[in-house]
Amino acid sequence: MQLPDQMTAVEITAPGEPGVLKAAQRDMPKVGPDEVLIEVAAAGVNRPDVLQRRGMYEPPPSTTDIPGLEIAGTVVAVGNHVKRWKRGDRVCALVAGGGYAEYCTAPEGQCLPVPEGFSMIEAACIPETFFTVWTNVFQRGRLRQSETLLVHGGSSGIGTTAIQLAKAFGAKVFATAGSADKCKACQDLGADRAVNYKTEDFVEVITKDTGGKGVDVVLDMVGGDYIPRSIKIMAVEGRHVSIAFLRGPKVELNVEPVMRKRLTLTGSTLRPRPVADKAAIAGELSEKVWPLLSAGKVKPVIFKTFPLANAAEAHALMESSEHIGKIALVVRNEER
Repeated sequence: MQLPDQMTAVEITAPGEPGVLKAAQRDMPKVGPDEVLIEVAAAGVNRPDVLQRRGMYEPPPSTTDIPGLEIAGTVVAVGNHVKRWKRGDRVCALVAGGGYAEYCTAPEGQCLPVPEGFSMIEAACIPETFFTVWTNVFQRGRLRQSETLLVHGGSSGIGTTAIQLAKAFGAKVFATAGSADKCKACQDLGADRAVNYKTEDFVEVITKDTGGKGVDVVLDMVGGDYIPRSIKIMAVEGRHVSIAFLRGPKVELNVEPVMRKRLTLTGSTLRPRPVADKAAIAGELSEKVWPLLSAGKVKPVIFKTFPLANAAEAHALMESSEHIGKIALVVRNEER
């Protein structure tokens, strides 16, 4: 297969509003010895892409400036050390950047097969959210069967994934969301109770619904004043996991309940972690989550798709927070 010298990609022409995203011609990425080159069919759109566009989230060193952290497509070339994949394999991959393009490289260990019965668009909307939820809820948060999880931002891509996975592994789930429709979507996905934070106080609701016991794990992408409020409703030995801070990273905190209830406050970012760490997460996903995907027990929620050249519209929708679940860019039609 003769590959082109150049490809179409979406660039961030300057930090700013969605309109700074423009399609341009870029050189084809070079494949490293432990990497595969993927002809991209679709790419997921995520909040970190928005932060990068605004100049608030620089790519890791030696990473392309092209945004995009998750893709699905067909392997068209492999590095000299690659053993698992071959040309023609259908894969989805977590990448550190470069997803908004016709071609993208990915480390061998960060690729997983497209689940049985999944479209490329659905597969492209798996890696970022499923890697994030697995490492934060199940590894750092140590959620176990019969425990209770609180998901802030339950209607987001991360939230819809966390609800489904927690329920699949036997947990009880509370979620917060900002409208009646979003709360219904959370409950349709399996949440036992969704709290509309615009009309209800989640501290009061969860205190009542748990009989004062509280929740075992909190997945928090809101930050700010949500952190001390969440601590109020955490059970003894509870774990609070921060993954974003839409309301800001700084908060005044009373550590007395942290000490008294023996709480764990932790958090993580995924993009800067070493390839070996991400490959280890992929290994656990392959063993424990991919069978659930192939069986149709969990699935990414796709809200809307846009052509690659319309990435600016996708970002505008993301920032409006009107979506439920995932937004994706379609790079090529599957029948090609």
